[in-house]
Amino acid sequence: MIHKLPWWVGLGGAVLAFIAGIVNAVGFESFTHQAVTHLTGTTSQLGLAIGHGELALAPHLLLLIGSFFAGAVVSGVVVHAATLKLGRRYGAVLTLESLLLLLAIALLRQRMVAGEYVASAACGLQNAMASMYSGAILRTTHVSGIITDLGVLFGHKLRGDAVDGRRVRLLGLVLLGFVVGSIAGALLFGWFDYGALYVPAALTGSAGLLYTGLRHRALVRERAALAAGRALRGGDAAAGGAGAADGGATAREPPQGESS
Repeated sequence: MIHKLPWWVGLGGAVLAFIAGIVNAVGFESFTHQAVTHLTGTTSQLGLAIGHGELALAPHLLLLIGSFFAGAVVSGVVVHAATLKLGRRYGAVLTLESLLLLLAIALLRQRMVAGEYVASAACGLQNAMASMYSGAILRTTHVSGIITDLGVLFGHKLRGDAVDGRRVRLLGLVLLGFVVGSIAGALLFGWFDYGALYVPAALTGSAGLLYTGLRHRALVRERAALAAGRALRGGDAAAGGAGAADGGATAREPPQGESS
C-alpha cells in the first residue's frame, strides 16, 4: 500500500517521527529517565517490577501504558478511519497533541510524574493518527517495526526478489526523522530543559491549525459546488416542465378551418 501513497506522506511521517524523537529524548533526560513514545520497554519494566516485588512502581508504569492507550482511543474516536483521506480530522488530533505537550511542560517543570503521563497520551494520539493516516502501515513514535520491515526488504533483495524502492525510502525517512529528533531533543534539553518540548508543541500546533483551516476552506468550496449543482438541476427541471406544458397547450389547439 505504501507505493500508492502520495509523496508527501513520507515527508509528514518523517516530521512526526522527528517530533516523537524529541519527546522521547526529553523523557529519558527527565528526572525519571522514562521512555514515553513506545511501550515495549515499559511493559518489560512492569513485569520486572512485579517479579521483583517492587509493587510501588507498578502503578506508575501502568499509568504510562494506560495514558498511551487513552491517547490512541481518542485518536480513533476523532479520526474514525483507517485509510488515507484528506478532509478527515487530523488537524484536531495534532492540535490536541500540541496542547497536551504544553501541559506536560508545566507538569514536568514541577517535577510531577503526571507530565510523563500527559506526554505519553500525546504520543498515543500521534501514533494512532499516523497509522490511520497511512493505512495502518506506518508508525511514527517507535522504530522496531520500521527496522524489521527494512530487514525483511533487504533479505528479499539478497534473494534477488523485486523490492519497492519507494517503500524503502519511506521507511528510511521515518527512521532518520526519529534519530535526528532524538539528537535534537538531547541538544534542546541541554539548552532549555523541559522547554525543549515547545518545539514539538509548536510543530504539531501549527500543523494542526493549518490543516484545520485548509480543511474548512475545502469543505466550504465543496458545499458551494453542491449547492450550485442542485440549483442548476432545479433550473433544468423547471425549464423541462415549462416546455412540456407549452407542448400540451399547442396539441389542444384545433387546426384552422375545423370550426366551420
